[in-house]
Amino acid sequence: MKGNKLKKIVSNQPYPLLFTTISGAHLYGFPSHDSDFDLRGVHILPIKEAIGLNDISETIELNEIQDNLEIDLVTHDVKKFFSLLLQRNGNVLEQLYSPLILQTTPEHKELKEIANNCLTRDRAYHYLGFAKSQWQLFIQAEQKKVKPLLYVYRVLLTGIYLMNRGIVEANLNQLNEEFKLSYLDDLIAKKSAGKERTIIENADINFYQQEYQRLTTELETAFENSKLPEVATAKPALNDLLIRLRMKTI
Repeated sequence: MKGNKLKKIVSNQPYPLLFTTISGAHLYGFPSHDSDFDLRGVHILPIKEAIGLNDISETIELNEIQDNLEIDLVTHDVKKFFSLLLQRNGNVLEQLYSPLILQTTPEHKELKEIANNCLTRDRAYHYLGFAKSQWQLFIQAEQKKVKPLLYVYRVLLTGIYLMNRGIVEANLNQLNEEFKLSYLDDLIAKKSAGKERTIIENADINFYQQEYQRLTTELETAFENSKLPEVATAKPALNDLLIRLRMKTI
């Protein structure tokens, strides 16, 4: 039922969509009953809008409640999204490869194949920076919430997994099948059974900090030893796909 409602919301967007997937807590494997739905995708501006002098809808955002669902929808125009793929951004890779697909096209499949050549070592910087910011949110808060702590470990494990295997995996449950960190099961269960702002009572800050530092070091080591390429080589293929997608709007 929720899937049909989400697909209806997606179908009402103003421009053709290359794909739309679910990100956020649902993708990461620890949604609470009150979690919103983070919908992420790529829209295709008509060529007349894309090349004109008028301001363009490079990014479209929608935050509202529809059909009793809290929606956080963000789509980027195809050119902006392709540009982000060529940078250190890890979020766009997770959105692209998300298995929670609401809407797709043949070009979506093609893009996933092309984006394999965007998997570079420097993505580690994204995950190191993201983990640091989430740790600061956790440690500086008077009440210790489980959500930012889960984000800390999720992004570190995603980064390590990517550096070691060259695969984008954002689901913490799937990641923990390999890393086998018992405390993560407890944190995930607490978040899933509670609310988005669930508090950790009597949090063992020293332990969590040691784990944060240990996994940070592990990601740094994985970065140093990674066999992933230094530079993305996907730009020519992305450029070709961009032109074909634009031309279809004529």
